[in-house]
Amino acid sequence: MTTQRYLATLLVWTAAVAFPAALPAQETIGPSEGYQAVAELLEGMIRHEMEDKKLPAASIVLVDGREIVWAAGFGLADRQRGTRATAETVYRVGSVSKLFTDIAVMQLVEQGKLDLDAPVTDYLPDFRPQDPFGKPITLRQLMCHRAGLVREPPVGSYFDPGEPSLAETVESLNRTALVYEPGTRTKYSNAGIAVVGYVLEQVQNEPFAAYVERAVLGPLGARASSFEATPDVAARLAKAVMWTYDGREFEAPAFGLGTAPAGNLYANVLDLGKLLAALVNEDGGLLKPETLGAMYTPQFADGESKSDFGLGFHVGELEGHRRVGHGGAVYGFATELAALPDARLGVAAVTSRDCANAVTRRIAEAALRLLLARRAGKPLEAPSVSDPIPPERIRQLVGRYASGDETVQLSESNGRLLIERGDFVANVRALGNGLTIDDPLVYGPAISLGTEGGLSIGDRSFSRLPNTRPEPPPADWLGLVGEYGWDHNTLYIVEHHGRLHALIEWFFNYPLKEAGRDVFEFPNHGMYHGERLVFTRDAAGQATQVEAAGIVFARRPTEAAGKTFKIAPVRPVEELRGEALAAQPPQETGDFEEADLVEPAKLDPSIRLDIRYATTNNFMGAVFYDEPKSLLQRPAAEALVRVHRRLASQGYGLLIHDAYRPWYVTRMFWEATPPGMKHFVADPAKGSRHNRGAAVDLTLYELASGAAVEMPSGYDEFSPRAYPRYPGGTSLARWHRELLREAMESEGFSVYEFEWWHFDYRDWQRYPILNIRF
Repeated sequence: MTTQRYLATLLVWTAAVAFPAALPAQETIGPSEGYQAVAELLEGMIRHEMEDKKLPAASIVLVDGREIVWAAGFGLADRQRGTRATAETVYRVGSVSKLFTDIAVMQLVEQGKLDLDAPVTDYLPDFRPQDPFGKPITLRQLMCHRAGLVREPPVGSYFDPGEPSLAETVESLNRTALVYEPGTRTKYSNAGIAVVGYVLEQVQNEPFAAYVERAVLGPLGARASSFEATPDVAARLAKAVMWTYDGREFEAPAFGLGTAPAGNLYANVLDLGKLLAALVNEDGGLLKPETLGAMYTPQFADGESKSDFGLGFHVGELEGHRRVGHGGAVYGFATELAALPDARLGVAAVTSRDCANAVTRRIAEAALRLLLARRAGKPLEAPSVSDPIPPERIRQLVGRYASGDETVQLSESNGRLLIERGDFVANVRALGNGLTIDDPLVYGPAISLGTEGGLSIGDRSFSRLPNTRPEPPPADWLGLVGEYGWDHNTLYIVEHHGRLHALIEWFFNYPLKEAGRDVFEFPNHGMYHGERLVFTRDAAGQATQVEAAGIVFARRPTEAAGKTFKIAPVRPVEELRGEALAAQPPQETGDFEEADLVEPAKLDPSIRLDIRYATTNNFMGAVFYDEPKSLLQRPAAEALVRVHRRLASQGYGLLIHDAYRPWYVTRMFWEATPPGMKHFVADPAKGSRHNRGAAVDLTLYELASGAAVEMPSGYDEFSPRAYPRYPGGTSLARWHRELLREAMESEGFSVYEFEWWHFDYRDWQRYPILNIRF
């Protein structure tokens, strides 16, 4: 059959079937008759997950046979404009893109134009990565991630905002070496699918994006979808959110990936529904039934395996049914596309929050279970959702635990219980009478309290460990610890309990194995297994870059230890001082306590002072106080003394940098600080808790030496290193930070979300804004 006749046949099929490709675009479809209860239960789950996981937008489509039985959107596609999400909202669907690329390949296989088992060099003669194994790479191996290629190419990687061509991306792989012998081990590779897409481009003598649109998207009627960010796509694209462990959120970058065939598709759920309908119907017209069957068959697996990669599709099981599909994660977006081909059911769920794949996967699987139950005439059960854990129970669980050589850390942050286990930090929530890990990144297993203060995670028992002070890391590692790469994707090299870790792609925290000075290996699991990190140092021993998995990450500038952070005030300090002294604080109404400011250091003289604003050793390099005093409202001061005495049993005391601050100084800080840094200073229109005498800036000092301890950042540093959950640095610095926080919180203080050193007393709102000069 000629290409023209083949495409014409697909178009006739698309127009003939009762399927949304033939319908005008709709913001919502259905629910069809008989599916209302399914949609209602899923909507309840989606709305709960959106609130709990801070998902800006989410959309879903359900397919039964040839029909889209429900498609809808929730939340806001653009929060600034108030644009609501619908079934028509376009998302970046990440690695779901691979399915469209692989389907295009299989169409050419059916036509005899491509051979899955021929050396890929038959189609790309110049494709020559270093091959120590002497075994040719094939399309079959590339499509099921068994080619042994690196995960990312040196040019056009996931981190690369340069938007190189597909040809440049694939050419850069000639500077890499195979990680594994082809065919021997699964290694997920975006680079590999870029090669597959480039084969299409070369064999068809047509740009990849244009060819797939002509061969796959067009016949499907996927009119809203494209591998390129066309004006129409951009106009309907949801605004996506990035987030970090330390609490930051920012708009996702929008650059196109050099590995476009692997992850650059833009689509809405209506178009994904059209793909699902073609996948679950044997006469779907997209591919022959036997071709789809081959794609749904695990490749290079033993006969017993039912879960592995087929040709493009990940193959598994759900409630005894064959399950095929793929997930997708790309800057700010998370997708799950899943089908039960034998039951002719399918679902796609997408959201606009980075890496929230545990959520889209749970929604998709809940949908398939409900569809199966409906078809079997069984009662429909609401998908389970979790609840917050009461504060008193969180306090019981906080600590470090061990089971054999595995350790986990449970900690509290802003009223949530966090677990550090394996490669992730995740939320723990209540589920029924127990607990479970329930986070955008990961779901499960269950957690329960054990005997003698221990706990169980899944089927494994953990014992509580004492909260001992970590040892300092080897001095040679200190030149490697730091931040590398880009604002949009920062790599952290972190010391964690005697090992270096690479925290990569914001969330994946991999322990490293030292293979030589300045050479480390990724662990034998995760995204980068089999690959290395190689550091380059300057003459002083400080790393200037790290080549991690073949990608060069330049060291990011950060303040040196012990150096005071400085800004360039936007206006002269003395000019601001005159204006601030002449101004008046905001007028407040209410029944306030009478001020009773006392000096904590007079209540306990072993509390030490380093009042930075009485010197020029501060972020503005100017003197603001006439005397180096620290003042607090009496209840706060007395609570602080109790904290200080509690810490003494562990060999530490409190070192105060600032406490009560006259309002006029707050105004000076605000007016002097550049706009992008104002979240580090208080708005004088509202007054600060320092102005009320109910906030304190402080750190720890060692009683034995009198020296201030190591912390992840310096005092008043205007950077993410100041955040209370900044993940970088050394174990010892983070332990000091947590020791201070836990001690302060035990006496009614709470840490400010942007500064580990700033603590507000619980009754701060009872006191008025003050403008009394020292």
